[in-house]
Order: sequence, then C-alpha cells, then structure tokens
Amino acid sequence: MEKLERHFEKELERLTETILRLGSLAESAIGEALRALVERDPDIARRVIDHDEEMDQLELEVDHICTDLLALRQPIARDLRFIITALKIAPEIERIGDLAGNISERAIELAGEPLLKPFIDIPRMTAITSEMLKESLDAFIQRDADAARAVIGKDDEVDALMEQLFRELLSYMLEDPRTISRALRLMMVAKYLERMGDGATNICEMVVYLAEGRVIRHGGLHPVNGGGTQ
Repeated sequence: MEKLERHFEKELERLTETILRLGSLAESAIGEALRALVERDPDIARRVIDHDEEMDQLELEVDHICTDLLALRQPIARDLRFIITALKIAPEIERIGDLAGNISERAIELAGEPLLKPFIDIPRMTAITSEMLKESLDAFIQRDADAARAVIGKDDEVDALMEQLFRELLSYMLEDPRTISRALRLMMVAKYLERMGDGATNICEMVVYLAEGRVIRHGGLHPVNGGGTQ
C-alpha cells in the first residue's frame, strides 16, 4: 500500500511538472510572437508556429497521466479536484499557444507591408495576458483562490485595450481604404490576445474550484458535490 501511495504522489508531481512545462512554452510563445510582430521578423514567427507540436504533445501527456490516475487510483476529495483541474486547464494553455501561433501568422503577413502605426496597445495587451497566464499557473500550484480572483480582475484591462485599439484602427480604415487589410490583421492580433486573457481567466476559475470546491463559471456560486477544502 505504501508503495502504491508513493507511486501516486510521484505521478501527481509528474502531472504538475508537465502542466508547468506546457505553461512555460505558452508564455515563451506569447513573447516570441510579439517580437516577431514588432521586429517584423518572419523567421521568429515560423519558430513559434513550429513549436506548436511540442505543446500538443504535452497536452496529450497531461490527458494520459490524468486518465491513468483516475482509472487506477480512483482518487477522492482534494486529489480528485486537482486531477480534474489539470485535465481542464491543459487545453486552455495549449489553446493560448495556438493563439500565439495565430499572431505569428499575422506577423508573417504584415512583415511584407508598410508599418501602419507604432505598436503601443498590442505590447501592453501582450504584457498583461502573459502576466495573467503566469499568475494563473502560480495560483494553480499554490491552490490560491484569492490570487486566482485577482488575475480574473485583470481581464477587463485587456478588453478595454482591445476596444481602444479597435476604435483607432477603424479610424485608419475610414480615412484611407488602403490601410484596411493591415488594420484588419492588427484587429485579429488584438482579438487573439483578448482570447488569451479569457483562457487565463478560465484557468483561474478552475483554480477557485480546486481550492474551494466552488464553481464560479457561468455565475455558479455554490460548492459542487464533494466540495469544501478537504
């Protein structure tokens, strides 16, 4: 029995390490995608896109570990919530990596066109979303619901910056139709970043569930069956 317990703990540790590795790759992809856009460097953008497969494999590894733990150990209470949370946040992290790849695709397209405007709001959005991802994963490791709620509050900043940028880009398009294709691509970049913020928010909502057994998505306010902090 003791040997089985040690194996279970080691698998939980491996699960945590895999989640963190996935998160680290996603954070790096966000930063490199922005660099590709700002420096107008298609080679950097292509490297971001090429690394997507590694993130896909890590997501599959998380799924495999979680499935084995659920099937073989039938965990309860806190351990069960931890595994369920890991299973749900891995796709969110991988999706954030996909969005960084999407930004890189737009960076490649924009690299061959004249610069429309200085990059101001997009780097600010990127900094916030990258910070949200990092802090959401920290909250997951610490099982810290208060930290998770603080991250959720930052999503409004990302939304406000996106709306501000959309208004500015719309004015460019109205004044000069030749800017439309470039402005639309920048709007897409901003939307990708907004979705990253949504992804980090989803992770944090799951952290609250992990820490408190409380579902806060879709307005849920009450502990689920088996809730609590045991």
